Amino acid sequence: MAERRSPAAAFAGRFEAVSSSGALRLAEIPFLTHVNVRVDPAGPAADEVAAVLGAPLPTTPCTAVRSGELTVAWLGPDEWLVIGPEGYRSELLRKAVDGGQGSVVDVSAQRTTLLVAGPKARDLLSHGCTIDLHPSALAPGACAQTTLARTQVVLLPQQDGFLVLVRSSFAAYLAEWLLDAATEYVR
Repeated sequence: MAERRSPAAAFAGRFEAVSSSGALRLAEIPFLTHVNVRVDPAGPAADEVAAVLGAPLPTTPCTAVRSGELTVAWLGPDEWLVIGPEGYRSELLRKAVDGGQGSVVDVSAQRTTLLVAGPKARDLLSHGCTIDLHPSALAPGACAQTTLARTQVVLLPQQDGFLVLVRSSFAAYLAEWLLDAATEYVR
């Protein structure tokens, strides 16, 4: 059986080299579980899903909540992305929407997660992103669907940077772009 390889695995050494500067930390957090959940937020399935997650589904646009090892990001009026550790089992979420009350789809293979952290993380991302990344506009507890370097991403602000969820097929392109843009901060 072939060894499993993440979409940005080839960039680990170059990410590490940039990270040694102290201004930025770039890394891939591979193989996180990503589960798309669609339910009526006012329906009984939303309460069932919330019970499984241990937290209510966020209903305020562009917000995210944490519950233990899980992050639940609002993607739309009836859509959320649940991000968990590798191997998170979504069967209980599927049971919560049983009977046609919604859908639960594991989309883990569709995305990978890149970490952009450190004192210059916002500056780096602002080179390729048109939304306001200032902490007053996008702080931990928020999420944003946007484009970064012409690539669709979901941004999840953290205390010291951002998780950048990118489609697997665009991970190499975005990794190259991040590394190129980082040269300004790692001399």
